Amino acid sequence: MSKESNYLYHLVAFVTVAIWGTTFVSTKVLMLNGISPAQIFTLRFSIAYILMLCFNHKRLFSDSWKDEAKMMLLGITGGSLYFLSENEAMNFTTATNTSLIVCSCPLFATLLVRLVYKDTARINTIQMLGSLLAFVGMAIVVLNGRFVLHLAPAGDALAFTACICWAFYSLLMKSASSHYGAAFITRKVFFYGVLTILPYYLIKPGFPSLTTLTQPVVLGNLLFLGCLASMVCFLTWNWCISKLGAVKATTWVYFNPITTMIFASWVLGEKITPYFLMGAACILTGMYVADKKTKE
Repeated sequence: MSKESNYLYHLVAFVTVAIWGTTFVSTKVLMLNGISPAQIFTLRFSIAYILMLCFNHKRLFSDSWKDEAKMMLLGITGGSLYFLSENEAMNFTTATNTSLIVCSCPLFATLLVRLVYKDTARINTIQMLGSLLAFVGMAIVVLNGRFVLHLAPAGDALAFTACICWAFYSLLMKSASSHYGAAFITRKVFFYGVLTILPYYLIKPGFPSLTTLTQPVVLGNLLFLGCLASMVCFLTWNWCISKLGAVKATTWVYFNPITTMIFASWVLGEKITPYFLMGAACILTGMYVADKKTKE
């Protein structure tokens, strides 16, 4: 891999995470308009799947039922179960707890990849220290000087479920991307994400009316989440994992709170504190060390 290509992959990963860091605003707007998190997920993934199907439809199925089962697991871990557990967690615990736990997924992804691919991906001490430094930086940004965590077992367990889901998604992507292209995998993720969320509506039935969905503010935010934050970002993210590897790509998740806080400062007028600057410095330093010492 050339240096120029490596920089390009990291740039794309950064832009992808930066866009994901802004989605909380659109999600909040939609929730204020009476749409539940599960409904938002279903709509955004359905939009993304239809769009993906328009230009990626020559091949409908994987080479084997085992690979098809792997695609379903990708749809669950990167889609339905991940989003449900993350959103439901905030009904039981604080947003700080949820962010801190969910954004720790690069640590678990690193350990999983090293555990499964022990022959080809040994744990490097310096690389692990870099990852830990990035994690500390992420914690500083999320806590923002308020070093008080509220123990809420149900909510924290749901947040941890989301964290583990994304770690397994990264692990599965490492395997799937060696046999299938990013576009095919991404389309499958959307399809199985929507399919596996349907049983949820047996517990909590109901869907937004057409009048609600056609409101300009609702439609605009749904298109942003479906077209850009889902279709484009999942496509670029899966491509980055196939090029950089699961560990290097997933480390960019640590950057998510930085982009979220910058966007909140710009749109909502929230203040950027010295804790943010210190945390951002730790994240960037840790990511640099981890990238230099990671060989997948």
